[in-house]
Amino acid sequence: MSFWSEFALIAVVHLMAVASPGPDFAIVLRYAVRFGKQAALAASCGIGLGILLHVTYSLVGIGLLIQTTPWLYMTFSVVAALYLAYLGMQAIRARAPAVEQAVAKEQVSEQLSTRKALLTGFITNGLNPKATLFFLSLFAVVISPDTPLSMKLFYGGYMAMATALWFCLLSFLLTQVKVRGFLLLKGYWFDRVMGILLLALALHLIWSLI
Repeated sequence: MSFWSEFALIAVVHLMAVASPGPDFAIVLRYAVRFGKQAALAASCGIGLGILLHVTYSLVGIGLLIQTTPWLYMTFSVVAALYLAYLGMQAIRARAPAVEQAVAKEQVSEQLSTRKALLTGFITNGLNPKATLFFLSLFAVVISPDTPLSMKLFYGGYMAMATALWFCLLSFLLTQVKVRGFLLLKGYWFDRVMGILLLALALHLIWSLI
């Protein structure tokens, strides 16, 4: 099989997931507004490091399930598909804000250490159980048992780097009041698109088990 095709699919799904507003987006937004660009960039790097935890859990868990207990892997796959479908339905039902609230033009008046911002970003992402389940489900759907460890590590490194870069980009954009307000008001469209993609992944996983 083509591992690059597998990587391309992982990259697309990961991009849709990371682009959807959630806890990570919220912490970067808060730090960009309250503490400024430096703190937001540090938090973004912490979020990227948190991805490595999820990737590690996913790789180890999937490997053990495939190698030792096939029936348990099938059970997990069904649960994973249901979880993906649940996330998809929740995302599709995302609504636009009832009232368009203006984004305040706040000036940075507080300071936060880079170390603390980095740690906060890491904890926000790394200790999010929904993110762990999402990555575990993603690897169950896409990754092949024949994929070598070197490629799996490459996948994980890419997703950690891409996540950090994405939120670093947002850190720059979110300091611009007009762009920040637009993302807050239109972010529900990201949720809806990702919801459709998650439902497709869930159906793909169930189909592969039949």
